[in-house]
Amino acid sequence: MTDNSIGILAYGCYIPPTRLPLAAIRGGMVKDGGPQKAVANFDEDAITMAVTAGADCLHDIQRELVTGLYLATTSSPFREKQAAAFVAKALDLPQHTETIDFSGTLRAAGAALQAAINAVRSDPKRQILVLASDARLPAPRSPLEANSGDAAAAFLIGAGSPVATLQDRVVRADELYDVWRGEHDEYVRSWEDRFNVIHGYTANVQAVCEALLDTLSEEPGSFAGAVLYGPDARSHGGLARKLGFRPEQVQDPWFGKVGNCGAAFGPLMLVAALETAALGDRLLVALYGDGAEAMTCTVVSSQFRPKRTTDWYLQRGRALRSYDAYLDARHLSSTEHDPRGGDGVPATVHFRERDADISFQAQRCRRCGTVHFPACRVCYHCFAKDDFEPERLSDRQGRVLSYSFDYFFPSTEPPVIVGVCEVDNGARVYVQMADARMDQLRCDLPVEFVFRKIHDAGNKPNYFWKSRPLESVGEV
Repeated sequence: MTDNSIGILAYGCYIPPTRLPLAAIRGGMVKDGGPQKAVANFDEDAITMAVTAGADCLHDIQRELVTGLYLATTSSPFREKQAAAFVAKALDLPQHTETIDFSGTLRAAGAALQAAINAVRSDPKRQILVLASDARLPAPRSPLEANSGDAAAAFLIGAGSPVATLQDRVVRADELYDVWRGEHDEYVRSWEDRFNVIHGYTANVQAVCEALLDTLSEEPGSFAGAVLYGPDARSHGGLARKLGFRPEQVQDPWFGKVGNCGAAFGPLMLVAALETAALGDRLLVALYGDGAEAMTCTVVSSQFRPKRTTDWYLQRGRALRSYDAYLDARHLSSTEHDPRGGDGVPATVHFRERDADISFQAQRCRRCGTVHFPACRVCYHCFAKDDFEPERLSDRQGRVLSYSFDYFFPSTEPPVIVGVCEVDNGARVYVQMADARMDQLRCDLPVEFVFRKIHDAGNKPNYFWKSRPLESVGEV
């Protein structure tokens, strides 16, 4: 098996629809069309975004074929619990799926991609889902806050007929305190910007890119495009000029639209570049964090079409009403109700109901085909007992049968909308609704299902599925 037959089989991404206008951070007047950044909503985090990006990537893939899930993130909600295993469960992947967390550096996605390529090289039958997802927390009104953002990207790595191949990797390790977060730090910390850019970012990324070009005996002009990590727009543009790339070659880093999304920043830019790349195009990809790495990406097929493009996500943003609303969503404001209080869901209950709660599995009666959610022992249609097979609901669509407003459930955006939805296979589910406007609600409203955080009771995140109006995302 040659390296030319190992690469990216499919890709996907997720950019939260919630936008924070940068003017709101500084207390200025917010204008339509002004600079903004993408932020995870109050019910989103690195896990939920990874699930959505992974589902997009796998929308035409049999999930039984996925043998591994590698998750790159610096903002896992768990200190001692594998986030990758949680995501695999939410995506309803087989239990024999190998799950690994890659963390501790903004360059985690590069290590995850290389590990996946090595795994497929050793066993060409393997398919590894690599996810990069970050929802980092900069200190409110800090310089880092304006340039950061939240997002996720996904790549399915395998052998056979890839969309693109990743090769010619050059790696450089470096030790300095530029951007970091310690064990007891709530916020991402940063040293002086000029030091960070000169001695950290520019020195390392320039070194690996030049080393890669020297190894290949090529010039920047021989590449169709460049995907470059950047801490801010000015530093990103300065490095591209130093390397000799023309402006039209360089993938837009989306500062003022999304922001630097940590470990997911480079992967998200690569997804955007692949969407517009032509057959045969070669890209230079550079990642940064505790050093840097550079690699080449070659488009070898034009057959793949993503479920939703990065432009699709960019066009569907909605601005928060105020900076205080952002602080509330991140639980950074003092409130009467502490969302972390109470004992939360007992571990035994979580274990017993994880197929329904995390994988969103219903059961289909083998005799009459009736779908039940949650699971039961007796079919209410034909009364057959203990004769069911699992059926995943997460990739289905449905319609609203009834809805109501809950003003008592703790939320940063009250009221919480709840209701009964009929899934297109006949099952009925009672769920909360996400990303919905009150003026668009009606019975028969078409919906899809998204994995979100419900609460943080017991000092741990608790998740379930919510419905989301398809009208709000432009798909009916």
